[in-house]
Amino acid sequence: MTITAEIPKTGTGATPIDRLHALVAADMAETERMIHGRMGSAVSLIPDLAKHLVDSGGKRLRPLLTLAAAKACGASGGAHIKLAAAVEFVHTATLLHDDVVDASALRRGKLAANIVWGNKPSILVGDFLFSRAFELMVETGDIGVLGIIARASSVIAEGEVMQLKSANNLATTEEHYLKVVSAKTAALFAASAEAGAAVAGASASLVSAFHDYAHNLGIAFQLVDDTLDYSGREAQMGKSVGDDFREAKVTLPVILAYARADEEARRFWSRTIEAGTQGDGDLARAIAHVQDSGAIRETRRRAQHYADVACASLRKVPNAEIRGALIDVAEFCVSRGY
Repeated sequence: MTITAEIPKTGTGATPIDRLHALVAADMAETERMIHGRMGSAVSLIPDLAKHLVDSGGKRLRPLLTLAAAKACGASGGAHIKLAAAVEFVHTATLLHDDVVDASALRRGKLAANIVWGNKPSILVGDFLFSRAFELMVETGDIGVLGIIARASSVIAEGEVMQLKSANNLATTEEHYLKVVSAKTAALFAASAEAGAAVAGASASLVSAFHDYAHNLGIAFQLVDDTLDYSGREAQMGKSVGDDFREAKVTLPVILAYARADEEARRFWSRTIEAGTQGDGDLARAIAHVQDSGAIRETRRRAQHYADVACASLRKVPNAEIRGALIDVAEFCVSRGY
């Protein structure tokens, strides 16, 4: 069953993420100031390249999870602000590295940093942002939250390496795919919320509840992202439709489509994914195969399951306003078209 919650709208066209932002607006403003202050460097290329991505219109969902969890658990002082900024730096660093590994051309509707400045500067500025993130975490004086995000950072790197195994590999199992998603995406979602609750001094059960919510939200979020590569609109998404196909990534929509394919479709997938031989019209054929197989509907159905599990994890959260907003965010992440 889908879990829903009624919370007041803050304005026409406002999304649940916008409304969650409004609940932690003061803390988010402080976080933004800290992000821009701490990405500065006497080496001008560093802030120029970092700002290109940081200011490109991202949802800031991960720091929002940190701030929301901290507020729900009664945080005071500024440690949660530093954590939220650190989380965004970790996320930005992984995006810079991802775009080099994937040879991506677009990120959030703009040319990716690796296209503008090249691969080497993108990797090195990503390393700089990782370092800044750990400086901020150390400044909180909380070794526990440092451990939470440090572990997540290593898991993300493991996920990137695991994903290499599934490139061009139609034998990739759903189990392997979900392990990659859990590592690459869900780990930082979970760490963001868990650290926010932990730094606020929440009980172990409440910290665990926020971890479970965000972990399942992260899986749902990535499942939907993977459907959009075969069903989204480039202008809305801010990145190229079909990137996963062109990079021969085997995501759940492809796994399901291939399992349900006839002999002709299987030969198509073998040529375009395993052999990597793609030509004009192949993306359109891939989209048709994925959609006709029902793989988009099935992947979104599974995303809804993870969103429901995420929402159920919030029952222990005493702050009804934050709890309702987070439930709505989970529903939005599944229903979104970008």
